[in-house]
Amino acid sequence: MGNDISPRELHGKRLLGYAWGQFGIILTNMFAGVFVFQFYVYTINLDSILTSVGISIQLIVSAFSSIFFGVVADNKKPGRFGKRRPFMLYGLPLWIFTSIIIWFPPKCPQNNQLYLPTAVFLWGILILKTISGSSILTVHLSMLTEQSQTHKNREKIAAVTTFFRIISSIFSLLLPLMVQSILPDPGNVKWWEPSGRIILRYIPWVGISFTLFGLIAVIITFFSIDENFHDKSSSITKKVSFKSFFPQMIEPLKDKKYRKFLSVRLFNAMSGRILGMMVIPFLTFTLLFTGGAFYIYIIISATSKFIGFIIWRRILKKHAVIKTYTICILASAVSALLDLIFLIDGLPTILKIFLFVVTIGTILGSMYGFGLFNPPLASTLVYEAAENSNVHTLDIAVSNISGAYFGISSFILSIGQSFTSLMIGFILTGANAENSTIITLTLSSMGIFYLISLYFLRKLKLKKKTS
Repeated sequence: MGNDISPRELHGKRLLGYAWGQFGIILTNMFAGVFVFQFYVYTINLDSILTSVGISIQLIVSAFSSIFFGVVADNKKPGRFGKRRPFMLYGLPLWIFTSIIIWFPPKCPQNNQLYLPTAVFLWGILILKTISGSSILTVHLSMLTEQSQTHKNREKIAAVTTFFRIISSIFSLLLPLMVQSILPDPGNVKWWEPSGRIILRYIPWVGISFTLFGLIAVIITFFSIDENFHDKSSSITKKVSFKSFFPQMIEPLKDKKYRKFLSVRLFNAMSGRILGMMVIPFLTFTLLFTGGAFYIYIIISATSKFIGFIIWRRILKKHAVIKTYTICILASAVSALLDLIFLIDGLPTILKIFLFVVTIGTILGSMYGFGLFNPPLASTLVYEAAENSNVHTLDIAVSNISGAYFGISSFILSIGQSFTSLMIGFILTGANAENSTIITLTLSSMGIFYLISLYFLRKLKLKKKTS
């Protein structure tokens, strides 16, 4: 493969170093993704539509900046620090600053949820945070196909990064829900109310802590990644004009197999966005959790994700990746649709908690199994595309398209999440933000998107058996 005697792989400290960066970035971004909507709507008093518009703008900017940085990295001439690695530092200062300042907005007046200074502040910070963050995360993801050239090793990397992603998801919810559990009145948390003042005191410190951890993680990854292999082909790298970027950006969309993969990721991402935005309102207004009851979700979240990780990894060892992925999505779809049971009035509390454990636990366990499938599948499709190119070595062919392929994947995910965020913002406007029926129906709609995702996955066929 390429010009190397043996395929490149990541093991030991280098594998952990690579995965650690994704851990730090995702932990910081996941906390913001889960709690920004809750923080601005329920505490800062900004209308849900203005908040969701900001989140949607952020995701649209992420869509374009992700693919842009992916293509720029594809065409960068390897230098002293490598080809893709330097991008991890370019946007780091701005990403750190915006990840902190987002938790210190101007507060909306009590009688004005449409307060524009707060809305403009949120929109501006989200845009800057996204552009700087895209230069880090997109390039980090696109490194995978070059750093690891065997499917078995990519599955190993995916397992490690998925494990870290699970840890990220647990901590990104644990600390906010710990704050939620000490509130005297979780249903009334505006900034002028006693519970709101507690949130304003503690949540910014949570954001600062996660951001500092993200900074350390990115630095660790920077020094763990070795891109010396690019020296062998650096003389072949060509400078590409800005005008040629757009054709390179959309080139992956001409790949029929990759379009199906993108469709799978799109609808899975939409479902994941629904859960991320709706889980705290669901706990508060449907299950009526207060105090220590919020720890029930923490326990379910942690145990179901780790159990799901173990189960799906074992199944993956025995079956092909697409077959295992299919079962995983189907389990998520069925569980999401079962949440419609919560619409029945008069369900005993014990039964509600049991159903919550079964349905949400299954969704979380399956959702965090997706990380075992997506990176290896994406890398396999990149290699299939590279094999069909007219570049004389496979190594260079992969290096020339990896950023574009992973960038367009981030683009599609961001577009899907943007649409979903906007949809939820309009659904939860006004009194709907606390309406149990509306919240439950919105949460259950995940099942529909999972079924659409499953449809496209069943149409995806690979050249080679991957398990």
